[in-house]
Formats: sequence, C-alpha cells, structure tokens
Amino acid sequence: MKKIFIAFLALLVVACEKPYVEENEKITSESVNVILRMTQFEQIAFTRTATDITDLCSRLNVAIFSSDGSKVQSVVQKAGDANFGTIALTIPAGTYKLVVIAHNGEGSATISSIEKVTFPSNKVTDTFYYYGDLVVNDAQQTYDLALTRAVAMFRLVLTDETIPSNVAKMKFYYTGGSSTFSPVAGYGCVASKQTEIRTVENGVTQFDIYTMPHSEDDVLTKLTISALDANENVVKEQSFENIPITRNLITRYNGNFFGGGGGNAPESGSAFRMTANPDWDNEKDYEF
Repeated sequence: MKKIFIAFLALLVVACEKPYVEENEKITSESVNVILRMTQFEQIAFTRTATDITDLCSRLNVAIFSSDGSKVQSVVQKAGDANFGTIALTIPAGTYKLVVIAHNGEGSATISSIEKVTFPSNKVTDTFYYYGDLVVNDAQQTYDLALTRAVAMFRLVLTDETIPSNVAKMKFYYTGGSSTFSPVAGYGCVASKQTEIRTVENGVTQFDIYTMPHSEDDVLTKLTISALDANENVVKEQSFENIPITRNLITRYNGNFFGGGGGNAPESGSAFRMTANPDWDNEKDYEF
C-alpha cells in the first residue's frame, strides 16, 4: 500500500507541473501568441546589421502591464539559459504596456511598474530598455523594437607613468545620478548615492562607471575617487564636482591622478525583434 501511495503522489505532482516546451515548440505552438527576439544594431561601414543584444547584455527582464497598471506577466532570462534572447508568451487579446530591460547586473532587475525599475544592490551597469504599447489581437504580428541605452558613462583614464604598487582598488563614490530607472520617462527617477569598486590590475589605466541621468543634460554633483590599498586604506584621493553626464555619452577625465589635484569640469502570434545601438554617441574629454 505504501508503494502504491507514493506512486499516486508522483503522478499527482507530474499532473500539476507545467510541461516544458522546447525552443522550436515555443515558437510554433498554437498557444503562443507573443514572441520576443532580442537583437541590437551594430555599426559596420556606415551600415547597420542586426545582431543579438545578448552580445552586449547578460540579463533580460521583461514585464507586461495592463491598462490599469497591474503586472500581467514577467520573464527573467540570463546568459546560459537555453532560450536566452528569445521569449515566447501566451497573452489574451488586448492592449498592454511592454517594458524590456537588458543589463549586466549580478542579479535580476525588478520592474515594479512602468515608472520604476531597480537593480540588485543599486549597481548600475550598461543598460538598455524598451517601453511602448503592446497590441495583441487575432492576427499574427511581427514588431521590431529598438532598445535604447539608459545610462551615461564616466570614464577615468590615468596618465600617470606608474601607479603606486600598493594600490589595489579604485573606489568611486558619486551623487547626482540615479540607480533607479523610469521606463516611461526614459531617465533616472531618484537621487542616488552610488559606490563602485574597481580592481587595479597590471597595465589597467581606464576605469568605467555608469549612472542614469535625470534629464538630457544632467551632472554628477560630486565624484570622489579613492585609490585604496589591500587593507582599504586611502593612498590617494581626488574629488570632482558638476561633471556633465548625458545618456549614451561617455564623459572622459584624463589626468595624472597620483600627482595632481581635483577640480571642476569646464491572441495570435506576435513577434518582436529588439534592437539597440551598441555605439556610444560620443565622448566629452576633460583634463584634470
């Protein structure tokens, strides 16, 4: 009787589980009416060729919201998943809001609403997004969606002939940007205090950090850069104020860090093809 009871429980569990659908079955299944395919645009000899956005980002988060703001479905994918970059869904006919976040965080982004996306430990990486209407009806549809870069980059380039041998890390503490993103606005939506640590390795003289501007022309109100030894002691520290930041633009500071001082800066199938531009618009260069 005990063996019969165990067998009965096993059958019950199997009956309650959702069947796993292989990738090809996902795309052709009659029950699937939304397919999201993530790609980006690559600039090649003044022409743009579509390639996978998975070359730029290691995580994908998708959320679909109804007209009243409630979340209908959400999907999380990461590099290494069998179907990374392709998402197949079944959604009732209707008009929804679609949010797509592609990023390189250590964990999944949290899409709370069309106005708020947060990231694990408030760490900002190179991030792309899409926000727009998703119309699902009885006819098969294919949509090409262009993902937009959500972040600005600050790049520190050291021109010192040598970096002190006891420097193990570079610490960046900055205010003025945001680590929380609003897809509907396309900009950061909170005033954040961000901290990033970069390991100093032999020959490395460039360090990149990211933030989300609150508007088209924003500033990091203050950035303090600390060179630390292996015991977290400060070897050298410099602060900069009012650093211009623009979405999809690199602000680059070049200088002799260890010998100089700081200063101010002058119901049927719907297929979606996601695109993003991997090329930063430009760089603004500053000497310190």
